[in-house]
Amino acid sequence: MLGRREIADGKAGKYVWQTYKEVYDIVIKLGNSIRTIGVGKGEKCGIYGANSPEWIISMEACNAHGLYCVPLYDTLGAGAIEFIICHAEVSLAFSEEKKISELLKTAPNSTTYLKNIVSFGEVSNVQRVEAERHGLSIYSWDQFLKLGEGKHFELPEKKRSDICTIMYTSGTTGDPKGVLLTNESIIYLLEGVKKLLKTINEELTSKDVYLSYLPLAHIFDRVIEELFIYEAASIGFWRGDVKILVEDIAALKPTIFCAVPRVLERIYNGLQQKLSDGGFLKKTLFNFAFNHKHSNMVKGKPHEQAAPLFDKIVFKKVKEGLGGRVRLILSGAAPLAAHIESFLRVVACAHVLQGYGLTESCGGTFVSIPNELQMLGTVGPPVPNVDIRLESVPEMGYDALASKPRGEICIRGKTLFSGYYKREDLTQEVFIDGWLHTGDVGEWQPDGAMKIIDRKKNIFKLSQGEYVAVENLENIYSHVAAIESIWVYGNSYESYLVAVVCPSKIQIEHWAKEHNVSGDFETICQNQKTKEFILGEFNRVAKDKKLKGFELIKGVHLDTVPFDMERDLITPSYKKKRPQLLKYYQKEIDEMYNKANK
Repeated sequence: MLGRREIADGKAGKYVWQTYKEVYDIVIKLGNSIRTIGVGKGEKCGIYGANSPEWIISMEACNAHGLYCVPLYDTLGAGAIEFIICHAEVSLAFSEEKKISELLKTAPNSTTYLKNIVSFGEVSNVQRVEAERHGLSIYSWDQFLKLGEGKHFELPEKKRSDICTIMYTSGTTGDPKGVLLTNESIIYLLEGVKKLLKTINEELTSKDVYLSYLPLAHIFDRVIEELFIYEAASIGFWRGDVKILVEDIAALKPTIFCAVPRVLERIYNGLQQKLSDGGFLKKTLFNFAFNHKHSNMVKGKPHEQAAPLFDKIVFKKVKEGLGGRVRLILSGAAPLAAHIESFLRVVACAHVLQGYGLTESCGGTFVSIPNELQMLGTVGPPVPNVDIRLESVPEMGYDALASKPRGEICIRGKTLFSGYYKREDLTQEVFIDGWLHTGDVGEWQPDGAMKIIDRKKNIFKLSQGEYVAVENLENIYSHVAAIESIWVYGNSYESYLVAVVCPSKIQIEHWAKEHNVSGDFETICQNQKTKEFILGEFNRVAKDKKLKGFELIKGVHLDTVPFDMERDLITPSYKKKRPQLLKYYQKEIDEMYNKANK
């Protein structure tokens, strides 16, 4: 079933559901309307907007009639939307009602290809006039569905090798790349995930419920929702506002919860804040319960058997915060800090798993295993249906044949993409002899899990000739509890590293209170004592991890605003855009080097 919350008098009520039979009937009507306007197999159909039943219905109509579904990133501006429409040659676009104005901004350049727009809701007179001015046909949802009434079109024959979707990845540099995914790659991925869930006794059933809030334009959420549809399970859509996400969770009561690390970090920080604000007795009880349960889990007890009494009287509220029924939490798209994963595995009363995959591998390629605490900080073993190997990266000192195998992760299997659309040159760079070269450096663990330790291209040389694998260092320095994120910088004209850090408000304010540093969060972060504290914590971690002298951070700038997409500092999947970070913080970088060089 697909569901959304009913709205009455401006207030959200319970979830209202459509059965899959009802959804199927709408898909057929929509497909007939698409064919009525002359759009058929092999043509490109864009979908633009926040997750909704209409998004899924539009996608399934594309699948039924052999159209290429082209998600238009809700998190990108008009420039990227225009690029994707023109590059993919999108002739028909479905759009969330409030996104139509953004779509129209791509005219007149996009109208070489774009001919039809369908709103998920209504169309205003202003939008209609603007569309017609550019020669576009524009329809409301209900109006478009009526076009195909009384008409019947045979579904075209489709092959495994047919392209199902062109999913554009934002990338950290340059224009987005169109990843070509076939029917076969998606089906093989879904079958592999099903087999994995069966192996760990966590099979998906029609009784499971999923909250759709991560962007459907990204592969992570897309394949999860495909899996739920595959199993006739229920998908409830959020209202599109992160401020009221908790309310939607409480109303839906999902059984499976997927998240990116940023969401889980907020949950972790919120719980830490409540603990900090609680009294001595409350904190003492929590710490005792946590240590008791964690100790039993380390000894091999499943989380549900490690401390059932404490689950009921101490950790129950954490579970209720996610609706009360969550049995599986899956983190993906970026690395989840080990201390957060460890904490949530104890207090969430659910399996907390971390996965790894690329759009080019159709999403999940590795996923950790429930109740295996030794896999903390890893992405677990490979899923079924893929082959994995490491390739040595000698210029970075990584040897795939060493006693501790390290190297670039390469993937082979039928889940892989068919290439980058219209970019054979880029395809040949990453697709070599049937293996996808991910650019990520991994380390095999003795238990068969993979640990992501570096990024092949994120390497630079300092003035003394030493090479720095910056992503590995960022992962190490991220163990400092007082920070939320870090960007490490260096270049061949300087002999040492500096960093821009987004500190943890809870941790820093707590430290400031204990060390008589006064002021609001912004003022505290500008205080030299705070910077010295952060540098001291970095030095402590560096010593513990036995880092070399040139890997130490000698200067730090504290920014109270986390790296975000609004300033173009990270991608929609939260990867750092290093050239943009340098451009944005150039002044602060120069000041740190000038100060240290005096």
